[in-house]
Amino acid sequence: MIGAARRKFDCAQPAFKMRQSADNILSSPRFMKRAPHRPKQGQEVIIMAIDASKIRNRLLRLLPDETLERLLPHLQPATMLGGMTIDHINGPITQMYFINRGLVSLVKVMRDGRTVEVGAVGIEGVTDPTALFGIDEAIVETMVQIPGDAFRIDRRILVGLMATDSALSRVMQQYTRFAIGQLAQTAACNRLHTLEERCCRWILTGHDCAGTDTFNLTHEFLGMMLGAPRSSVSLTAKVLQRAGCIDYARGSLTVLDRDALESLACECYFETQGAMAVLYGPDDPPSQLIASS
Repeated sequence: MIGAARRKFDCAQPAFKMRQSADNILSSPRFMKRAPHRPKQGQEVIIMAIDASKIRNRLLRLLPDETLERLLPHLQPATMLGGMTIDHINGPITQMYFINRGLVSLVKVMRDGRTVEVGAVGIEGVTDPTALFGIDEAIVETMVQIPGDAFRIDRRILVGLMATDSALSRVMQQYTRFAIGQLAQTAACNRLHTLEERCCRWILTGHDCAGTDTFNLTHEFLGMMLGAPRSSVSLTAKVLQRAGCIDYARGSLTVLDRDALESLACECYFETQGAMAVLYGPDDPPSQLIASS
């Protein structure tokens, strides 16, 4: 279980409209240095200078030193802006992102524009790991949920490095198994657990990866992630606020009592933490990574 350390960093606000069509909800900007992909209108692509000492991504930290040294020259650090789309469903996967801070959602969009989160990738992983094993097109929409930064790499380069580095190949296979397991966990969670339990799970997950106690979050956006109407999400947020778990006003959420949120969250949050401990070991939790930055 992750401790209740308080972290203070700034985040930008993602904004979404729940009932828009899929084309309007999910545009196709990416975070490319000289890429052919265009950013969302009014948003700027920001590229950072690489600093290997600032790696927080747990997957990269799991690699042997010699493997990481081979990988580093091919990594391009980039800031992820809230609301930006990395991959569209059925679109080609050309780049993969090792999340260094922030949270990326895997979203299913229905024909009428309704959406629900089916998974998420934070500092524990990389986007679209199935692309490393012959699946060249995105299975779901992948968008930035909580702003942050990531290390981007060309998919073909990563596949090539895996072919010559058994340690890298083994770690990526283990992570892919973990990621598929999380999709199954989320599917069960969406079907079997209450909105309050799922909301607490989501807030805890966001808190783990945001690097801050306070992050911007609208009712529309939270409803989109949970697949619930705004009215239901608003009522749940008020219950948690009255209980002293969070402060939530004007699209800004602050975690006040993490222990209370953990007591209210469904088992899925703790199952995920357990699976991470098996993959990464118990001594490298996200709270330590962010506190050391």
